[in-house]
Amino acid sequence: MKIAQRTFLAASLSLCALLAQPRPQPGSDQLERQKYIKEHYTKHEFLIPMRDGVRLFTQVFTPKDASQTYPFLLNRTPYTVGPYGDDNYPSQLGPGQTELFVKEGFVFVRQDVRGKGKSEGVFVHVRPVNPNKQSSKDIDEPSDTYDTVDWLVKNIPNHNGKAGIYGISYPGFYAAMGAIDAHPAMVASSPQAPVTDWFMGDDFRHNGVLFLPHAFNFLGGFGQPKQPDGLNGGIYVEMQTPDGYDFFRRLGPIQNADERYFRGRIEYWRELIEHDVYNEYWQSRNPRPFLKNIKPAMMAVGGWYDAEDVFGPLGVYAAAKKQSPTSSLMIVEGPWVHGGWSRGLGDRLGEVQFDSATSKYFQENIEYPFFLWHLKAKGEGGKLPEAYVFETGRNEWHKLPAWPPKEAKPKTLYFHSSGKLGFEKPDANGDVFDEYVSDPNKPVPFTPEITTGMSYNYMVEDQRFASTRTDVLTYETEPLEADFRIAGPLKASLFVSTTGTDSDFIVKLIDVYPGDYPDHDGIPWNLHMGGYQRLLRGEPFRGKFRKSFEKPEPFVPGKLDKVEFAMPDLFHTFRRGHRIMVQVQSSWFPLCELNPQKFMHTYEAKAADFQKATERVFRSADAPSSLTVLSLE
Repeated sequence: MKIAQRTFLAASLSLCALLAQPRPQPGSDQLERQKYIKEHYTKHEFLIPMRDGVRLFTQVFTPKDASQTYPFLLNRTPYTVGPYGDDNYPSQLGPGQTELFVKEGFVFVRQDVRGKGKSEGVFVHVRPVNPNKQSSKDIDEPSDTYDTVDWLVKNIPNHNGKAGIYGISYPGFYAAMGAIDAHPAMVASSPQAPVTDWFMGDDFRHNGVLFLPHAFNFLGGFGQPKQPDGLNGGIYVEMQTPDGYDFFRRLGPIQNADERYFRGRIEYWRELIEHDVYNEYWQSRNPRPFLKNIKPAMMAVGGWYDAEDVFGPLGVYAAAKKQSPTSSLMIVEGPWVHGGWSRGLGDRLGEVQFDSATSKYFQENIEYPFFLWHLKAKGEGGKLPEAYVFETGRNEWHKLPAWPPKEAKPKTLYFHSSGKLGFEKPDANGDVFDEYVSDPNKPVPFTPEITTGMSYNYMVEDQRFASTRTDVLTYETEPLEADFRIAGPLKASLFVSTTGTDSDFIVKLIDVYPGDYPDHDGIPWNLHMGGYQRLLRGEPFRGKFRKSFEKPEPFVPGKLDKVEFAMPDLFHTFRRGHRIMVQVQSSWFPLCELNPQKFMHTYEAKAADFQKATERVFRSADAPSSLTVLSLE
């Protein structure tokens, strides 16, 4: 294997990594849009000074029609705002693929954040909020946004005094930051799949478990120091195999990634793996505690199947609702992958179909009206509900007064003998359990797909490949006699023991289709929808954090203990005749890094530290392992 300095571009990477790369040559449709933008907008480039003297590179596109005033629509990004140059125009301005924004007329503003692209200063990953600025030169992302808007309203003519901000993924983080201590002109913010907490549930770690291929691939392409031309060069790892399961298994302990490939050049990789508890480093990078008294109207947007940031929009909305109860808040959730609402049709994912073009619906009926109303006081955006959510299973949009629905009540699914799952609490006494051997040398794959990346499809993928393994416990109900609707977060409660001193536990909720469910057109010849085990939600938890994320504790080998954790929200209907399935396992490779099943810092683990462990999951009256959902039935 070898390393080459080159642009990092691979289909398996996340939207974040793709956005970090130079844009491809536009096609005919893009050329037409680019021509329209050039005919109707004038582009200017500025270095806008911040309060500490650092200047941020900013592009401003102003409508040529000066007969009216226009609001600002701002996007701040670490992925560069190219193409650069006053005469080089992009093929898209504003959110999504719709032309509504461009034809309506806004002052579009695009900015390289501090230390990225052509902006000055030092880039800091997920720069913490500084709530105690002691001098006029103390900065953070809210202050950079404030100073940018302040400069715009004072220096760009023909504006109406209002500004909005939006962004997806990392730019979504900056959109959320822009709503904190906002400039008076900032009246609307839409953080979309915002990076929110890289330890608890976004991108790189979930409940402390490292999402290995995502972190490895993304940081390989984005973690390099800024290049002289302002673009993001990367270390391209030539894996010499399309099989990520094989590549990462041969990689061995995660410390080998730096020794073999990154060679100390990816500073954030070291920070990411070394900070393996929820310490001040991670806590300071969580913006949720600062979403207090939010002044701009906020619309958080997310996808039920967002492999990168399903946690972020739900977390931002919940935190803002709790701390800013009188603010104008909104949550939108659809059947999308990461950023899927801004591209494509949104009518399917893998072999799962959603029966309509949900992405276009969002752009035209939710996103555009939101900004049009708050920035121009036009249209029907003032009538949008607080929660605009898509129900999978039934494939329907719903307008709700809040999320989760207040009428949703907890209902618990308990594990029973012979792989049964039911709503009745078990009545058996004593040591009643199921067990499996978790072997780090033969981990459970997270997908049957041959891929080196995280794979978007895994979040709805058929789990029959996992059900056949002896190191996966499977529990399922009888066929349902009526539809069963769930809406809100899940809670896994496992009573377990292990022969190791640490173990991961992955819990998956699955919709099992009837055996006679028909195939749809275009389905691969070797796959059938009859009996399809559709993953709805899967989430890992590192057992050593069962009592505290700040102060982990080892398991006592063989001793009964409880592992309980929340799983991200769903809005789904199990249709009549379907079955509900829950699976439990202790590896999900290579999506999740391997746990040596030994209490230690995983970044210090050597190959000899990885050991087999026998895992027991109890299902007695005194130790009733279960999964609790919020039911609308």
